[in-house]
Amino acid sequence: MTDREVLHKMIRARLHDVLVDAEFPELPGFGRGKVRDYYDLPNCRIMITTDRQSAFDQVLAAVPFKGQVLTSAARFWFEATADLVPNHVIEYPDPNVVVAKKLHMLPVEVVVRDYLTGSTSTSIWSMYRIGNRHPYGIALPEGMKKNEKLPETILTPTTKGLMGEHDVPITPDEIVRKGLLTAAQWQDVEKASLALFTRGREIAAKQGLILVDTKYEFGYDDNGVLTIADEIHTPDSSRYWVENTYEMHLKAGREPDSLDKEFLRLWIASRCDPYKEAIPEIPDETLVDFSARYIALFEKISGKDFEISHSGEPVRERVRRNLKRFVAT
Repeated sequence: MTDREVLHKMIRARLHDVLVDAEFPELPGFGRGKVRDYYDLPNCRIMITTDRQSAFDQVLAAVPFKGQVLTSAARFWFEATADLVPNHVIEYPDPNVVVAKKLHMLPVEVVVRDYLTGSTSTSIWSMYRIGNRHPYGIALPEGMKKNEKLPETILTPTTKGLMGEHDVPITPDEIVRKGLLTAAQWQDVEKASLALFTRGREIAAKQGLILVDTKYEFGYDDNGVLTIADEIHTPDSSRYWVENTYEMHLKAGREPDSLDKEFLRLWIASRCDPYKEAIPEIPDETLVDFSARYIALFEKISGKDFEISHSGEPVRERVRRNLKRFVAT
């Protein structure tokens, strides 16, 4: 049995041991996002990355080990970029959990892009293909094709969509004009975003991968220091392509080999219009393949083996046990 077959077998065995709900009544201050459940305590925020899979602004399924992969990948990148921008991490009490600083979160998210791609309504390819040559206020040349490298790295901000709501594209000028950020704050966000993306692109390239684009969320700590939050360079918030097959697929008009959630977006988009039609049920084998891609990306980027527990303890019970010390906080 090959390593791939062994991994798929292990994932298949955990198809029903997934963390969909991390609401524990003994912990105060519960809240829920698309993928993360959290608890606001007096001096910190406990963020639990579940196995819920969201795309097209809705939760679609649960993917084995996904929450652990995202937490592990974000940890690698937070540590690899700590010299550039402070991050929100205090500690990791569980493979799916980060205890984080409480921040004053900015009302916008930033996506940094190097390629003309995407399948969601806020992607620049979705805008470009219907004739919009100035997405997010940025001028793009005529005659570009999907997945082609952009003339230069660009920043495309959006306002934040809550559970079930769409992210809304916005230009930097609109951000300042509407008072969402000051001009100086936007400049700080822009500088931090480009520095993080440059570091991510360099590390990915050393592992034979292209960091195509990525989303960042920032906040200010109590001392007014701009801080990166949520996650960084994970396969949920970023696109990664395999570098040595990229040109071949581009010339042939095929989608690049990817190790991110675009795999699932494309699977869905080939079967329905996800913004107008019901999304079909995702087969188990597709979820297994999806999980394996996430694990492969983490291992390739970090150079570490992904740790799979064989204790038999359900993931939800493990998380609950590891959070017991916060009950009396």
